[in-house]
Amino acid sequence: MTALDRKLLRDLVRLRGQVIAVALVVACGIATYVTMSGSYNSLLETQRNYYADYRFADVFAHVKRAPEPIAAEIAAIPGVAAIQTRIVVEVTLDVPGLDEPATGRLVSIPERREPMLNDLVLRRGRYVEPGRRNEALVSEAFSAANNLDVGQTLGAVINGRWERLNIVGVALSPEYVHEIKAADVFPDRRRFGVLWMSRQSLGPAFNMDGAFNDAAVTLAPGASEPEVISRMDMLLARYGCLGAYGRADQESHRFVSDEISQDRITGVFIPSIFLGVAAFLIHMVLARLVSAERSQIAVLKAFGYDNVAVGFHYLKFALVAVLSGAAAGMGLGLWWGSALAALYGEFFRFPALRFSVGIETAGLAICISAAAAFIGAVTAVRRVASLPPAEAMRPEPPARFRKGLIDRAGLQRFFSPSVRMIFRNLERRPWKALLSVAVISLAVAILLVGRFSFDALDYMIAVHFRMAQREDVTLTFREPRSARVRHELMRLPGVLASETFRVVPARLRFEHRRKRVALLGINPDSQLRSLLDSSLRKVELPPDGLVLTTKLAEVLGVTRGDALTIEVLEGARPERTAVVAGLADELIGLSAYMNDRALNRLMREADTISGAYLSVDPNAAPRLYSLLKQTPAVSGVAIREMMLASFLETIARSLTISTTVLIGFACIIAFGVVYNGARIALSERGHELASLRVLGFTRREIAVMLLGEQSILTIAAIPAGFAIGFGICGLLVKLTSSELYRLPLVVSGATYSFSFAVVAAAAFLSGLLVLGRLYNLDLVAVLKTRE
Repeated sequence: MTALDRKLLRDLVRLRGQVIAVALVVACGIATYVTMSGSYNSLLETQRNYYADYRFADVFAHVKRAPEPIAAEIAAIPGVAAIQTRIVVEVTLDVPGLDEPATGRLVSIPERREPMLNDLVLRRGRYVEPGRRNEALVSEAFSAANNLDVGQTLGAVINGRWERLNIVGVALSPEYVHEIKAADVFPDRRRFGVLWMSRQSLGPAFNMDGAFNDAAVTLAPGASEPEVISRMDMLLARYGCLGAYGRADQESHRFVSDEISQDRITGVFIPSIFLGVAAFLIHMVLARLVSAERSQIAVLKAFGYDNVAVGFHYLKFALVAVLSGAAAGMGLGLWWGSALAALYGEFFRFPALRFSVGIETAGLAICISAAAAFIGAVTAVRRVASLPPAEAMRPEPPARFRKGLIDRAGLQRFFSPSVRMIFRNLERRPWKALLSVAVISLAVAILLVGRFSFDALDYMIAVHFRMAQREDVTLTFREPRSARVRHELMRLPGVLASETFRVVPARLRFEHRRKRVALLGINPDSQLRSLLDSSLRKVELPPDGLVLTTKLAEVLGVTRGDALTIEVLEGARPERTAVVAGLADELIGLSAYMNDRALNRLMREADTISGAYLSVDPNAAPRLYSLLKQTPAVSGVAIREMMLASFLETIARSLTISTTVLIGFACIIAFGVVYNGARIALSERGHELASLRVLGFTRREIAVMLLGEQSILTIAAIPAGFAIGFGICGLLVKLTSSELYRLPLVVSGATYSFSFAVVAAAAFLSGLLVLGRLYNLDLVAVLKTRE
């Protein structure tokens, strides 16, 4: 071991508290990077392999009823590699142990097992047997949520008839990795599930012998998806096609892909902040070390060590601190990533999802750590290299003295000597003070960002489930019905109020942009469903024209007053024009609204409805649910409180766990930053404070000088940290915005209070630790100098 290496060990032991603080900050950054990057790569690789192995389709189309020979014409479209026709129908289910009616999506499969598009992974049980028309496979998510297993039965209303379905197996499909009902945003696995039954069972039951109502297509390499979709639309238009769409618009794929994209953003953005703080800390520690070891540097150079050797010695100090933190961060990231993968396994149903970190990720983590060390050390190393031995032998010139702000203002009689010294020291070193404020403010910002997700989640729940949606139950009819049904709805058990709506599938077009959405016609005087703007004021539905959500308007590139082309995707498929009359600010999904009467006029139909919003007496709800389970005209029942409970069980739980870990990391960083600042201040001013003790100042007075200065810096950093944190939250909102949902830029008073409390607690604990060292200051040792 060389002399410089022995010196390095002594420095590491002597400054172990600061080295550990830096290592902890780096560990948090690397752990976040490894977790998010590993999750991104694991999800992406698992998704890619699953889709390829089980032949996930590229294009989908749903029709009313099309004859089977049309499949050959679709197969003949240039670019189509394979086609699978199916029967897909949603029915009402009676699930054992569930009071409310559930919705089941029945999907036909060949009677004998054979390779097919969107193939099944059989998890338990067996495949359906030929000739047994009541056998079904149930999706794993639905099975787990309702404790269903092989051998149990379900009640179902199939084309108006009550049937008992026998569960013979539990399965997965790449089409339903994220199992969610069309037009829903949050999954409800207890009340929505997928069941696969033989084509021979579903064909006769739904008058689909020799016909199909759903088609899935895979494309040949190099095929044009828009061209295939256009040709399919033309072929299937006369059969009531709702518009073919690509994989990007398929509900399950869209959710999974959005989650993967957000992991990628988080895996870059958050670690960058953590490692930036680490670089700041390295800079502060090494700058102080170089300043304190001027004479040692001079001796080393005088004895023949060149600039490279001495500079590399201090760079190694930074590398040891950072790489030890990186090693701890790798282990922590692997643990956290495995826990996150287990959560994803509950949320996204893959055959196997294993968290793994490739050599590239591990290597990049080490390189990122080394880069942080280099960036933090470069100034100090450059200073070492530029320091001539003769100059280094001399003590640093004392700071230029001048009257402080308090003295210049003539206010010195109002302040004690200790307080005046605090402000004078801050004035003499403004850049050092600003750097300390910047580092502490970053710690405050990280705390703010850590809790921001909770605020956004609470706001989304309050606005979406409490203010915009006030109905208890939403009914969807199997087919559009006459408005006379309104009177029948009020006679249902427990119904206190009902408001009907009309839904029309459509494609909105403006210039070259187009988007497939559901046009929702609601009563302009509705009390159960409201449209809100960004200030939570109610948006009134005009007698004519469209009200679009702001995100949909952004996607289409339209604003108020623009005329949109509406391609209706049901019935005679007419093409209409409507003006954008207003915008509503919804955080979830893409929606287009109209006055229900205006939508009826647009469709040139009588007063027609597609469903209803109900306000229900809780005491009578069980009787209502029991009746709806056996009502053939109702295809879907959504219960607001149950949807919210399901959302909190899934998305909110995973978000809570991941966010809690981030907040824990932020707390560590806050303590590391504040403690490092206090320790460095003590090291820099040890000689000065010891001199003051000898001159008669009490321990309390010098403690006030040191800790008072740190308190002022911390207090100044808190509002700056709030501003930086709010800006980072705004950037996160922009980066994570998607068509599925948008995070609101909302930071609560509780989050500001939490950030303040953590930094204040870190400052208090750091003060106690530094106070212990200050009270045990060896005056003789500190006052020894070369003079």
